Amino acid sequence: MEDPLRYSRQMLFAPIGAKGQERLGQQKVAIVGMGALGTVLANHMVRAGVGHVRLIDRDFVETSNLQRQMLYDEQDAANNLPKAVAAAAKLRAINSTVQVEEVVADLHAGNAEPLLADASLILDGTDNFHVRYLINDVACKHRIPWVYGGVVRARGMVAVIRPGITPCFRCLFPLAPVGRGETCDTAGVIGPIVHVIASFQAAEALKLLVGATEALNPNLEQIDLWDNDMLSIPLSHGRNPDCPACVHGQYEHLELRSADAEEFATLCGRDTVQIRPGTPRSVDLSAMAARLGALGKIEQNRFLLRFQPREGHTLVFFPDGRVLVQGTEEIATARTLYARYVGH
Repeated sequence: MEDPLRYSRQMLFAPIGAKGQERLGQQKVAIVGMGALGTVLANHMVRAGVGHVRLIDRDFVETSNLQRQMLYDEQDAANNLPKAVAAAAKLRAINSTVQVEEVVADLHAGNAEPLLADASLILDGTDNFHVRYLINDVACKHRIPWVYGGVVRARGMVAVIRPGITPCFRCLFPLAPVGRGETCDTAGVIGPIVHVIASFQAAEALKLLVGATEALNPNLEQIDLWDNDMLSIPLSHGRNPDCPACVHGQYEHLELRSADAEEFATLCGRDTVQIRPGTPRSVDLSAMAARLGALGKIEQNRFLLRFQPREGHTLVFFPDGRVLVQGTEEIATARTLYARYVGH
């Protein structure tokens, strides 16, 4: 039986109350990205009693994450645990009444709808525009609200996006920034701004989930904690009457690429190239470890395999066929190593 005191203080807050708490228990939230923002968002959603929380992330825990990604510890990094798996374990210990679902995957055109379309709400814990455009296309197509958030250095931004009611992300940002832009891995970030922005996001999420839409923040909020600067930009007139996504229903970011070709992408600031097969494939990590063991150092758990060949790079293999080539940002180098150890 659920502890009647667990949500008592939250239910004393009149805008939520008993009815709002009941509604929270009936909702499903998808969180894309379990890094800095995502861990804070997941913590808030699970502690608040959201019924089903889906955690989506492609990466694994490293020691450089521990400064700001609140759900992880040194043992998670030592064990090379996927972030979604490590976070889910912590969250289940926090609230066993919530259904926490971990998905170790790279969000892309082929899986974005299956992973997001059944959610009541999508929360943005990502660090790149490409994934946000994917989220926006799914949200617009299926009329799902989502809350955008981004942080870098000591500043952050947050906005509520309700397809058909507010401007969508494509209205606000018609084109991705030229070049790679700043990320936490290239420009740094301090922990306090993460918690501020994610808490803004979480507050808006609770309003949406309990149906308190009249209380939603109508602005794009920008906050810089180091320079003590806050700016609110009204979004009421920001909708693009010719927006491809929310007006014309053109969801180009959901269009599938060739199912045969691998996709190579440099992860900004990570000195890493990600290789994703056009079609997900099942990889036997133990068989691969046996094949590669004589060629370099192997570390393996049931979620991934780390292989360090004598050339000095590291290849990280996942069961769905995805590979991270660490130690280079050159796609040509990654292609060579991939062909050498994986084939085509």
